[in-house]
Amino acid sequence: MVKNLELVLPPEVAFDESAFDQHVRRALGLPADAPAHIRKLRRSIDARSRNIRVNVAAQVYLDEPPRPLIDYRQAYPDLRHAPLAVVVGAGPAGLFAALRLIELGIRPVVLERGKDVRARRRDLAAINKDHVVNPESNYCFGEGGAGTYSDGKLYTRAGKRGDIRRVLEILVAHGAPEDILVDAHPHIGTNKLPQIVAALRETILRAGGEVRFNTKVTDLITERNQLRGVVTHSGEAIEGVGVILATGHSARDVFSMLHRRGVLLEAKPFAMGVRIEHPQALIDALQYHRPDRGDYLPAASYSLVGQVKYGGAERGVFSFCMCPGGFIVPAATAPGEVVVNGMSPSRRDSRYANSGVVVAIHDEDLLPYRAYGPLAGLQMQRELEERACAAAGGSQTAPAQRMLDFVRRRVSADLLPTSYQPGLASVDMAEVLPAPIAHRLREGFKGFGQKMRGYLTNEAQLIGVESRTSSPVRIPRGKDTLEHPTLARLFPCGEGAGFAGGIVSAAMDGERCAEKLKEQYGK
Repeated sequence: MVKNLELVLPPEVAFDESAFDQHVRRALGLPADAPAHIRKLRRSIDARSRNIRVNVAAQVYLDEPPRPLIDYRQAYPDLRHAPLAVVVGAGPAGLFAALRLIELGIRPVVLERGKDVRARRRDLAAINKDHVVNPESNYCFGEGGAGTYSDGKLYTRAGKRGDIRRVLEILVAHGAPEDILVDAHPHIGTNKLPQIVAALRETILRAGGEVRFNTKVTDLITERNQLRGVVTHSGEAIEGVGVILATGHSARDVFSMLHRRGVLLEAKPFAMGVRIEHPQALIDALQYHRPDRGDYLPAASYSLVGQVKYGGAERGVFSFCMCPGGFIVPAATAPGEVVVNGMSPSRRDSRYANSGVVVAIHDEDLLPYRAYGPLAGLQMQRELEERACAAAGGSQTAPAQRMLDFVRRRVSADLLPTSYQPGLASVDMAEVLPAPIAHRLREGFKGFGQKMRGYLTNEAQLIGVESRTSSPVRIPRGKDTLEHPTLARLFPCGEGAGFAGGIVSAAMDGERCAEKLKEQYGK
């Protein structure tokens, strides 16, 4: 027999396994020693009032074994004589594309410009400690892509793009905690993702696929408007029945190469701004309406959005990639630029909370860069990142300003302690940011302070710049075929192509591209 329960519980019951077990048994009238398997199905926090409650859906198996937690099984065909496909990029889109190709009987060769996830750590340490940026191995490039070291949030609204549950089950099968199948806003953490990414790679290798690191794609092999393969930096030509291009949103050299080769590209809306860092205790107090969140509630997050006019044009100002209990990290991909991003470990136990707060950038904002055609947004990003680097002294030290000082247009006399390891320099952020972005952020912060009393404070600071929110370029593709409209056998994929916005949506997009490649060219 299986009993289904919908429960509304205090945090100390919902998040304590022993207390939860006792509560469910009492609700069903079961003795403490009665055989039963209790499984949570969904869990979400309702913090709209001071009386915080947790909604939990659960199943209880009585007198029968529980059904398997996940349906995903690693059973792959023999690929020794299978057709070969090229996957460029070993981020979530590329890795999940490779796994799906294997299931469909196609042998993937995954080409990653950066290093494997273990070797990559040394280059991250060099950025943080020595301010040395390796253009091929950093927080954006390397095994697992930007997602490996940018928090591991798995929440997505892209339910119509694929099977979210399947992606989560594959992650659990490769070492992710089972809680990601339950929580409303699942999260893995940057300390656990590297092992999961390495396990995904081992599955690809065991099944007959290939993964090559330190292998940068520099050119295409084309014939009569068809893509036959790619050329690597060593001059090696690798051909296949199709190419899934999953390079991520920071592969500027790839966008430039495509543009130079005459491959159709489009400018796309994106967003730029700053990271805001608050004490986590302050965000907890504001969101949970209590001075201390206690032992059971997780570090609180927030989501804020507004509209601000400048020069007659209204643009969205919104929080982005909020990292409770997290860290701000240097995400530059070349010397001479400063870019920041946020991440959280699995326990979210840092004393800082950070979030991107960014302004939407549309076509009209790119008019000064129209000479760059579809790469206009890339040039706007590059100039802002170089300006941030110069303003803070030319290293990975980031420009910063206390929040209320920024709104009141005064340079901060001193700065707060920070999670950003390379350090901060006090500057006037209005001299770093373009005037429309600075104005909209200033007004946006005022609006956020009214929506969330206590948010606008000099106990928080802006750290710049947050410029890689999404790709400013779209590589177009057919709605049904997912194939490039003018270069056959090219399947643009994931965040870099402009079709995803996070780990799960990128993974689902990788799977869809693999399925379409198989459907059209896999026979």
